[in-house]
Amino acid sequence: MKIQDVVNAEIELLTAIKKADILTLEKMLHDDLLFNLPDGNTVTKEVDLDSYRSGKMKIDSLEASDQIVNIIDDSAVVAVTVSLKGAFGEFPIDGAYRYIRVWKQFDRVPKVIAGSCVQLT
Repeated sequence: MKIQDVVNAEIELLTAIKKADILTLEKMLHDDLLFNLPDGNTVTKEVDLDSYRSGKMKIDSLEASDQIVNIIDDSAVVAVTVSLKGAFGEFPIDGAYRYIRVWKQFDRVPKVIAGSCVQLT
């Protein structure tokens, strides 16, 4: 796995999140994904995708910065700050979040296998 492949995958993932592109998200998220939310809850791929399918998750703007990528064999760990505006159901989202994502290569295709995010103050 190369750094540029991971950087490109991150761009594709964030674009899919912003557009609620379910097909791309299904392809990029591993079936056994676990992701920790800022409130401490852990969600699966299906729970995450359902929030987009149902329209509950709406992203109006998204901007990434301060990205760090570490390659470890066929995996990569990415830390990135994302400024988000949107809503999750009736709750507004407006702030900066620090994400960590773990990518693993499967048949030359990187997939997110784990992640977590915290809100920055």
